[in-house]
Amino acid sequence: MDLEEALQVVGAFGPYQKRAVAVLVLTQVYMACQSMLIVLVGSTPEYHIEPQDVVPSSQQELHQHVSFTEDIDSIVTEWFLIKQQAYKVSLAGSLFFAGLLVGNIVFGPLSDRIGRRPVYLTGLFFEVIFGYVTAFAPSYEVFAVSRLLVGLMNGGIGLVGFVLTQEYVGRSYWAMTGTLTSISFAVGIALFAALGYFIRPWRTLAIVANSSGVLFFLMSVTLPESPRWLYSQGQTEQAEEVLRYMALRNGNAVKHLTLKRVGAAKAGNRSGRAGVLQLVLHPVLRLRTMVLMYVWYACSLVYYGLTLGAGDTSGSRYVNVAMYGLVELPAYPLCMYFINKHWAGRRKSMASFLCLAGTSCFCTMFIPENSGTLLSVTSFALLGKLLVSAAFNIAYVYTSELYPTVIRNAGLGVCSMSCRVGGILAPFVPSMRALHTSMPFTVFCLSGLSAGCLGLLLPETLNGPSAETLEELSSPNHNRVLESKALLYEDHKRKSNHD
Repeated sequence: MDLEEALQVVGAFGPYQKRAVAVLVLTQVYMACQSMLIVLVGSTPEYHIEPQDVVPSSQQELHQHVSFTEDIDSIVTEWFLIKQQAYKVSLAGSLFFAGLLVGNIVFGPLSDRIGRRPVYLTGLFFEVIFGYVTAFAPSYEVFAVSRLLVGLMNGGIGLVGFVLTQEYVGRSYWAMTGTLTSISFAVGIALFAALGYFIRPWRTLAIVANSSGVLFFLMSVTLPESPRWLYSQGQTEQAEEVLRYMALRNGNAVKHLTLKRVGAAKAGNRSGRAGVLQLVLHPVLRLRTMVLMYVWYACSLVYYGLTLGAGDTSGSRYVNVAMYGLVELPAYPLCMYFINKHWAGRRKSMASFLCLAGTSCFCTMFIPENSGTLLSVTSFALLGKLLVSAAFNIAYVYTSELYPTVIRNAGLGVCSMSCRVGGILAPFVPSMRALHTSMPFTVFCLSGLSAGCLGLLLPETLNGPSAETLEELSSPNHNRVLESKALLYEDHKRKSNHD
């Protein structure tokens, strides 16, 4: 039997898989705390500088004349990151996201090569270690480097953990497990805000937020290797062992579970055939990757851009952080409903949410500045964020289905890298108000609409066959018209060179 049939026999989403997925999903709460840490530990309180006749010649002299008027303990108050030193707070945040970018690039292909489980466990272990380095950092320099390293691990294991939640279960449950991952991350942001409200000293907050990672690491040690990855690598006997173990834990007495043997040419991209390079060389993967990279970039640009533009900085910073996560939650039930309907599916749902997000941004251009609460620029911007959050969630699930198992993490890594580029550029978009007040929303509108339309070029994956190897992509079931033309062009080119 093939792998999908075997999972149905074992239990596509049995009690054991539910526990394994629960561990991976709940780990997203820990990862969300690390992602949002700088927002609270980098808080800048109100301060007063005593008048002086002489300009301070050094930072040390400035410290003697500064008094913080707000009762906040943060890296700003400890290391006096004000005035000329204020940029260091943003720099620490940027280093974390730079780490995410590198982690996405490195960990994805690495887990495709040596396995999901060892990469995930190693990354989670070192993220916890570097998280404690952050909490006990004796200087800003150590703190900044630790944030870079935490980001590196966070970006990598976030990717691998998401893939594992998909590969442990039957294909019909991929949308659900992917959506639960996004929900857990959003809830983690809100829980971190509550944690910050009750724990004010920044070092104590960092220790408590990081300590949950120890628990999740211990729970993750018992997780098995992905049977899909083992099968895709030609390690059929090991894949059968994992499946029998799952069946036993699910309470199914499976005596005869034999998978189809995969030939060396198909299995193992162990000879180096599968890798990041295949995303460029393979005609079908090349088109998919180009489209998906732009979709992820647009999702990130609109999501983070709207967050910066719509967030009201007045009021409690803890409430603001909580709302940052909670505003996304309504998007996920919408995803789970639409992407499993045959008349919507993954492709149309993602494209529609992106186009609606762009349309929501377009509507803000016609709203007066001092309008009511219901029909205001902020309400339309938050609606746009909700819609693009839905598109972003679908993009994760959809992308994992579009790439074969042997190259899934590499594909997700490249797309996630493109996503980080969008996040880096997003803060600069609001500054385009200097050209025209509607310019930022024009950028978001065009990005959403263009990405939505471009996403329609991709094939639908709902209820379709799941590709395990690169060779299966050549099947007509795995490509749309444009991809078929790409394959025909490659075949014609190959024949011409042979002649």
